[in-house]
Amino acid sequence: MKLRNTRKIVAIWLLTLLSSASPILAQNRQDFSLNEAIKFAIENNINIKNSGLDALSSEARIQELKGVALPQISVAGQVVDNLIIQKVFLPAIFFDPKASETAPPVPVQFGVNYSGNMTGSLNQLLFDASYRLGLRAAETYRQLAQKNILASKITVAEQVAKAYYGVLVNEQQIKLLDLNIARVDTLWHTTQELNKQGFSEKIDVTRLEVQVNNLQAERQNVKNLVELSYYLLKFQMGLGINDNITLTEQIQDIDLDAVERTTAQAAAEFDYTQRIEFSTLQSQIQLADLDVQNIAKLYYPRLTAFGNYGYNTGRNKFSDLISSPWFSSGSVGLNLSVPIFDGFQKKYQAQQKRFTLQKTQNNSQLLKNTIDLQIRQSTITLGNSLQTLRTQKRNVGLAQEVARVTKIKYQEGVGSNIEVLDAENSFRQAQANYFNSLYNFLQTKVDADKANGKLYTGQ
Repeated sequence: MKLRNTRKIVAIWLLTLLSSASPILAQNRQDFSLNEAIKFAIENNINIKNSGLDALSSEARIQELKGVALPQISVAGQVVDNLIIQKVFLPAIFFDPKASETAPPVPVQFGVNYSGNMTGSLNQLLFDASYRLGLRAAETYRQLAQKNILASKITVAEQVAKAYYGVLVNEQQIKLLDLNIARVDTLWHTTQELNKQGFSEKIDVTRLEVQVNNLQAERQNVKNLVELSYYLLKFQMGLGINDNITLTEQIQDIDLDAVERTTAQAAAEFDYTQRIEFSTLQSQIQLADLDVQNIAKLYYPRLTAFGNYGYNTGRNKFSDLISSPWFSSGSVGLNLSVPIFDGFQKKYQAQQKRFTLQKTQNNSQLLKNTIDLQIRQSTITLGNSLQTLRTQKRNVGLAQEVARVTKIKYQEGVGSNIEVLDAENSFRQAQANYFNSLYNFLQTKVDADKANGKLYTGQ
């Protein structure tokens, strides 16, 4: 009786433990649609985080440049021990008016053993033409840093989308392999029964066994590929390799016709500013133009105000530096700097900046032509991939029908085992071609979205 009660208590305890552990296991597994996977990657990818740090560093650099116009205040202090005080020679007449002109000069020592001073200074920029231009450049520089972050996000979105589609294709492939194995395995066992009854040869059973073994080996390879695809996806998303994730989208959910229409519409409505590369280059052109203007501003005068205030003293005893009074001094003024001639340095600096600006403008036109080519290529490639995919999908259906009819003929005794194996191999090859076409189509879709600036907009 005690043993029965003990078992009952243990069973209740195990049920309680399992029920409490189930939510924890559920929490460890995360479900992701494609958009959710991209969003998660945007928030957790290390490269994007580093781009954000670069933007923060750029912002700090901007504030550093703005600090030039703020008051510059400094304080300095000094205590000096004059170990050997320098002596100079003065004419003797300085000390004795009656001394003759031929009298030897008298050595005189100037200075004290110890001296000290403390000074505070303030400098304030009043006018600098290049500084005002620098403020405009700072805002452009800030925009460029944000665009670099968006460029990193687009790259990550592309990598995650391709990895996500790779997992979906491989998972679908392993499902069809399971169906193939089940179908051929059934045929194998049926042939074994026919062989026992004398209606088929042993060689037919052996051929089908080889076919089943090959399918199982292929399934294991695809299973390993699925695992590797998950590793790649989690890596691109910023997850740990051992994290558990589930993909909520299916290959069947993709509307091929809708993809084709959407891509064609995006290409028709395309604007160059939708491509982050073009937008970034426009900011670079603005910065290059500001560099050219900045050289011209260096010919303008520069005006600053300054003020100094301090104390100084000198004594032959070190202790007197503290007890004796210190003498104060102060000054204020303006400092005007007007460039006159610099050996034509600014002239040639301006030439270099103009050449850089022209190169950037040329690159802008080249980028436009490149984008036009990419859009045309992606549109044509996507159309070809879609056409090939539809053809391969139809071929799968035809090969499946041939395999079905061939199997029926063999079971009815009017077909051969060789024909069955050939039909099965053709069916498998058609499936392999279909999955290759499907994978190529999905990768091409991502490339087309990127070419049209629709892969990730940051919204």
